[in-house]
Amino acid sequence: MNRTLKDLVPGDTARIKAVNGNSSIRRRIVEMGLLPGVELMMERYAPLGDPIEVKSQGFHLSLRKEEADTIILE
Repeated sequence: MNRTLKDLVPGDTARIKAVNGNSSIRRRIVEMGLLPGVELMMERYAPLGDPIEVKSQGFHLSLRKEEADTIILE
C-alpha cells in the first residue's frame, strides 16, 4: 500500500515518489512545483479537514484532499 500526502500528520516531512491522478489534477500539482524528489512538510489541516496546507521549497501551498491523495510518498 502506498503512503500518500493525505496520510501525513502536521509536522511530518516526506519526499514525493510519484504524482498520480487524472491529467488536470496532475498538471495542477506539477505547476505548483510538487515533483518527484521534492521534500515537503505537512503544516496543517483546515478545521473541517479540507483543504490541507503543506510547505515545500519555502512556499506554503493549499491542496484539496482529493489532490493530496494523488501524491505518492517515499
